[in-house]
Amino acid sequence: MKSFITLGLFLMSFSLYAQDFPVIKHYDQQHLYRVALPLGGIGTGTVSISGKGELKDWEIMNRPAKGFSGGQMGNGVPFFSIFIKESNGKTHTKGLMGPLDPVDYQDKEGRPVDNHGIPRFRNVSFDASYPFGRVNLSDPSLPVEVTLTAYNPLIPTDADASGMPLAVLNYAVHNTSNQPITVAVCGLMRNFIGNDGSKTRMDWKGDLIPIGSRYNQNTFRKTGQVQGIFMYSDSVKKTTEQWGTMALVTTAREGVSYRRSSRLNDWENALLDFWDDFSADGELTDKTTLVDNDPQASLAVKIQIPAHQTRVIPFYITWHFPNRFAWSAENVGNYYATQYADAWEVAEKAAMQLPILEQKTLEFVRAFAKSNLPEVVKESALFNLSTLRSQTVFRVKDGTMMGWEGCMDNYGSCQGSCTHVWNYEQATGFLFGKLAQTMRKTEFGLATDETGFMSFRVGLPLATKAQSYKAAAADGQMGTIMRMYRDWQLSGDLQLLKELYPSVKRSLEFAWLKGGWDGDKDGVMEGVQHNTMDVEYYGPNPQMQIWYLGALRAMEEMAKAMGEPIFAAECRRLFEQGRRFADEKLFNGEYYEQIIQTASRKEDILMATVASGRAYTNDPPYQLGKGCLVDQLIGQYMAHVYGLGYLVNPQNVQKTLQSIMKYNYRPTMLNHFNNMRSYALGDEAALLMASYPRGGRPTIPFPYFSEVMTGFEYTAAIGMLYEGQTETGLTCIKNIRDRYDGQKRSPFDEAECGHHYARAMTSWGAVLALTGFQYSGVKKSMAFTPKVGSYFWSNGYAYGEVQFTKAGNGWQTKLTVLNGSLPLENLSLGKNAKNFAAGHTLKEKQSITISLP
Repeated sequence: MKSFITLGLFLMSFSLYAQDFPVIKHYDQQHLYRVALPLGGIGTGTVSISGKGELKDWEIMNRPAKGFSGGQMGNGVPFFSIFIKESNGKTHTKGLMGPLDPVDYQDKEGRPVDNHGIPRFRNVSFDASYPFGRVNLSDPSLPVEVTLTAYNPLIPTDADASGMPLAVLNYAVHNTSNQPITVAVCGLMRNFIGNDGSKTRMDWKGDLIPIGSRYNQNTFRKTGQVQGIFMYSDSVKKTTEQWGTMALVTTAREGVSYRRSSRLNDWENALLDFWDDFSADGELTDKTTLVDNDPQASLAVKIQIPAHQTRVIPFYITWHFPNRFAWSAENVGNYYATQYADAWEVAEKAAMQLPILEQKTLEFVRAFAKSNLPEVVKESALFNLSTLRSQTVFRVKDGTMMGWEGCMDNYGSCQGSCTHVWNYEQATGFLFGKLAQTMRKTEFGLATDETGFMSFRVGLPLATKAQSYKAAAADGQMGTIMRMYRDWQLSGDLQLLKELYPSVKRSLEFAWLKGGWDGDKDGVMEGVQHNTMDVEYYGPNPQMQIWYLGALRAMEEMAKAMGEPIFAAECRRLFEQGRRFADEKLFNGEYYEQIIQTASRKEDILMATVASGRAYTNDPPYQLGKGCLVDQLIGQYMAHVYGLGYLVNPQNVQKTLQSIMKYNYRPTMLNHFNNMRSYALGDEAALLMASYPRGGRPTIPFPYFSEVMTGFEYTAAIGMLYEGQTETGLTCIKNIRDRYDGQKRSPFDEAECGHHYARAMTSWGAVLALTGFQYSGVKKSMAFTPKVGSYFWSNGYAYGEVQFTKAGNGWQTKLTVLNGSLPLENLSLGKNAKNFAAGHTLKEKQSITISLP
């Protein structure tokens, strides 16, 4: 198919190039090698754009696939290229990628990296404000500069709009010469359906077979506002996770050419044939016959660009893989696949919806970026939202959100929406409240039995296997009670509380069962306590005890709302006893520590609390002991976030955080011994999981004592922010982001047990701590700690901005709702409050301005 146009092309008047996104982080050419920004929606899987413009980590077939290039490795994996013809007739063809990194040159039998033989641009840099990433390409030998802006809509409160299975790629080509030029941009990718990046694939019989034994089809389509290549398979079994459809399309109206295939790829001739065709005139000639089992498709758009002007050429990559098994033997499906018939319908709907969704995404990022918060706080909070769109997260067919703990290279890490990990993250609750509610309904509605036992790893399918994991976690269960309180407060949904309250109440009472966590019901967790260190602690310890105190306080408030004053009073009594014990018995003058104690008989231990299956009556291994634990105040941090006040003595909290910084902080790891995993190395600064400044380290301490993990570091750092220890808190956050600098690690992949680890999303808590934001939909009240400037807020159901200016001895406050609706009857700034008429609700784009002393 051949076509040529001489007129300028009007493309995407609503594009980012008319109104650019604000850049939170710039990465120069020395900090690009590890950058990989995931492009995809919540629960859809992703493909990542590298800092140099490559497409990598094709994780779209229901599983992680780090390092998977999308089909055959070497030359000819998916990439975009540009053809340029100058007015004097001189032509150029280059891959739209930056230069190879020095590490790419290591000896690998002549094929060091993908697309190693493609000519590249000499200069490249990368700008990011998640979900937007921009690759800046230039070359002194070319009369153009090219910027690729890539994204997928991300709109707080709107999970469906933020859950589209596509990557948007907008190539802006600027003519730097004094003469008009002809330009074509082309995308190339193989139809690799059936190849999910693991070592073997599924054929049409469902048997495991080597790569290449499948027959996939490419067709050209033009419907509505899109045209391009639709990819499907007539041989991959339709019940496998690897079966589905893909599409490479453009919304350009003219100048479009395509190829559904190439030559047979013996001796890499498929790429040569494509390159010769495209380099001849910037147009593609279709092949009448598809060759190779994974035929190579390409799609080009050719335009003219006047001197010193810019034109934008848009492409979408879409996908649709409906079968997901996750940790189940049964197909639990994908919610996104119920919203679209196939990848082509994704493209059609995206073309219609993106003008609005792009603007809403830009509105969110602009409001967040202009917040008068430290840049490192904005970076850590915003960039970690990418985990919500990684394969760590998925939504089963009915829309319920589920999560691994993280992602290994080719499979999910630690199944079951693990409560003791997901307790830490705050992004879902404060940005996507309805998704958070689905998790609470799973935990309390399905995973908790009549005794109050909660499976801390949920089984699938939910209807029959939710309680299949027969172990309870002390921190997981207590923290989930606190999250229930949070989600009730943020939503103001009394019906949600009524529906789940009986189970929530039982889950607390489970702690009081004979041989359980607080079997003698004295407000102290003395029993065997499985926890997020993947071991059981024996005896009172700060981490579990303060979680327990937070659960008691949350339960007290929920019991009052449900008309159970006696039960509320009982929770309060235990809370008061428990907090006195923590301050008097666990606090050693500098920090809280563990008292190791065991039951005298195994018969006195409730085995449901022993996830390891092995109970000890003396000398238990894997204890904290006298250690200074980095996240010992996690329950207190969450109590601040949820508005539950101090759980233990405020002075002790202050001292403990100072001690964590004093004893656990390492300005360099060069002299640090670590027998486990290393997430900080060499001359990097970090907070250790535990230190033993007073000696007494157990011979066999808990496994991770010498490690460094970002979610735990954020917990301590944000606790410091809440206590006014701002300088040290920000230092700890900066240390994390310095390690994820694009040169050593991807800024969009904070790891723990796997990539994109869920716990790291606790970083959103720094935004809450520094703004003092709290919202109660129950009381219809909002609170801030006023500081001059503009700040972003979100309660999971609405979001917007608040601006503070000094007015004499008081404050003038302008509160704006950008999206959603906000019931509001009371606004508090510190100790001062303003009441409004009952029933006042701020709608989208509405503002109020008030003055407070």
